[in-house]
Amino acid sequence: MAKNGVLGSPELVLPSPASLLLLWSEAAGLGFNIVGGTDQQYVSNDSSIYVSRIKKDGAAYLDGRLQEGDKIVAINGRDLKDLRHMDAVELFRNAGYDVSLKIQRRLQPQNGPVGHRGDGDSGGLPLAAVLVPGLALAAAAVWILLRYRQRM
Repeated sequence: MAKNGVLGSPELVLPSPASLLLLWSEAAGLGFNIVGGTDQQYVSNDSSIYVSRIKKDGAAYLDGRLQEGDKIVAINGRDLKDLRHMDAVELFRNAGYDVSLKIQRRLQPQNGPVGHRGDGDSGGLPLAAVLVPGLALAAAAVWILLRYRQRM
């Protein structure tokens, strides 16, 4: 599970009790990437493990409950606190086929999505939705300016 993705600030992690998810993985793994650990703190002063990317058509994607930005507190009952990144990766790789994840959900900020979506979609407006109207306005302004200058 590679270090990949962009997450928001640590204040978005819910302080409430964690949820328990049960996933059935395939030979290809659980289908998500993680970041964090004591040696690769993703968030300053926080060595927690976070979901950075959910792989399309992987076990987590097909299950639909795990989200990018979720904090993983434990896997198969094993607490992930104070682990190096590679040690956490090994726990995930050796988790088996029936996997129990204890997670804390992240709140969506009021001004946008938590992090990158992993599928190349930024979650914002497509570039064409901004450029086409902008170019149309510019062309109209040039046309009006030329018409105005012709009358003078």
